[in-house]
Amino acid sequence: MIWLSLAIVLAFIVIGARMGGIGIGFAGGAGIIILTLIFGLQAGTIPVDVILIIMTVIGSIASMQLAGGLDHLVYLSEKLLRANPKRITFIAPLVTYFLTLFAGTGHTAYAVLPVIVEVSKEGGIRPSRPLSISVVASQIAISASPISAAVVIFASYLEPIGVSYIDVLLVAIPSTMIGCGIGAFVANLLGKPLHEDPIYLERLNKGLIKQKTSELKPGDRSAKLSLIVFLFTILSVVVYAIATSDQVGLITDPTLSLSQAIMAFMLLCAMGISLVSKLDISKITSASTFKSGMSAAVCVLGVAWLGDTFISNYLEEIKAVSGEMLQSYPWSFAIILFFASMLLYSQAATTTALVPSAIALGVAPVSLVASFVAVSALFVLPTYPTLLAAVEMDDTGSTRIGKFVVDHPFVIPGITTIAASIIAGLIIGQFIL
Repeated sequence: MIWLSLAIVLAFIVIGARMGGIGIGFAGGAGIIILTLIFGLQAGTIPVDVILIIMTVIGSIASMQLAGGLDHLVYLSEKLLRANPKRITFIAPLVTYFLTLFAGTGHTAYAVLPVIVEVSKEGGIRPSRPLSISVVASQIAISASPISAAVVIFASYLEPIGVSYIDVLLVAIPSTMIGCGIGAFVANLLGKPLHEDPIYLERLNKGLIKQKTSELKPGDRSAKLSLIVFLFTILSVVVYAIATSDQVGLITDPTLSLSQAIMAFMLLCAMGISLVSKLDISKITSASTFKSGMSAAVCVLGVAWLGDTFISNYLEEIKAVSGEMLQSYPWSFAIILFFASMLLYSQAATTTALVPSAIALGVAPVSLVASFVAVSALFVLPTYPTLLAAVEMDDTGSTRIGKFVVDHPFVIPGITTIAASIIAGLIIGQFIL
C-alpha cells in the first residue's frame, strides 16, 4: 500500500510540474483527494504558518515594489555590477544572493538578469557564466534568508531539539556564501570564451545581438524611504529573534512566537510603506511580486499538504526503511532533500514535507542544518522561472538547454555550490551547535 501511495504522490507532483506555475498546488489537492477519499488515509497537516508567512512577506515586498523601492535596489545593484565588469561572474551572484537574502524570495533576481547579460557582453564575458551562478545563488539564499518561509519553518522544527533560529542563520549564511563563492569559481571555468562560441558569432553576424539599453535611474524619495522601511523591518525581525532566543533570553516569555512576529512585522512594514509613500492600496494586488507570491502560497498548500499526508500515515514504515541509513549516513538526508526539491519546486514545501520525518528518525542537528541548503536544488530541471528567464534574456545564445534536458549551464555550478555549502555547514556547525 505504501508504494502505491508513494506512486500516487509522485504522479501528481509530476502532473503539477508539467502544468507549471500554480498547477503544482492544484495537483497536490487532487492527490490528497485520492489518498484520503479512495485509499482511506488521514489528511495531513496543512502548513498554515508557511502560507501565512509567504502572504505577509509578499504583501510588504509588493508594497515596496509599487513604491519603487525594488527598482531602486536593482539600480544600486546595477551600479555595483557596472563598476566591475571583468569580475561579474563573482559579483553578480553576490548581488542576487543578497537581494534574495533581504527580500526572502528569489524572484527579485528577474530584474538583475538583463543587467548581468549587458555587462557581460560589454566586458567580453560569456553570459552563461555569471547567469548560471547568479540564478543558483538566488535560490540558495532562500535557505539563509531571515524572512524566508523555509528558514522560519525549519527553525521552528529544530527548536524543540535545541537548535534556535539564530543558530540556523549563523550556520546557513556563512556556509551558503562560501558555497556560492566556490560555485562562481567553477562557473567561471565553464564554456568557451564568448569570442570563440560559434553560436554567438553566428548570432552576431546576423545582427541578433541587442545593443546596450539605457541604464536605470535612481529611485525618488518615496522609493528610497520604502526600501529603508523594508530593511529596517528585516533588522527588527532578527533583533526580536535574538532577544527571544534561549542564548540571550532578553525576553523570557514572548507574547509573539517568531512566526507570528514575522507576520506582524511584515504587515506593519506594508502599512508603513503605504503611508510614507502614499500608495494606492488597490494597486498592490496587481504587482508582479504579489501575483507570484500568492501562486507560491497555493503551491506550498497543495504540495506540502500532500507530502505530509503521505509521511504522517506511513511514518513507521519510513522509519523502518530509512531510519538506519540516515543514522549511519546522516549526510544522505541532503541527497533526499536535493531530489525532493527538484520535484516539489519549493524550498518551503520540501522543508515542510521532509524535515519532521528526519527529526523523528534521529538525524543529528548538525547534519540537519548543514543539509538544509539542499532544499534549493530547483535549478536541475530547466523549468524554474528564473532559470528560463536567464535563458531567454541571453541573446548571445551562450545560456542554452542541451539535448538531454539536464545538460545546461546551471547544473554543475549548482551542484558544486550545494556540495560546498554542506561541507562548510558541517564544519561551521561543529562550532555553533
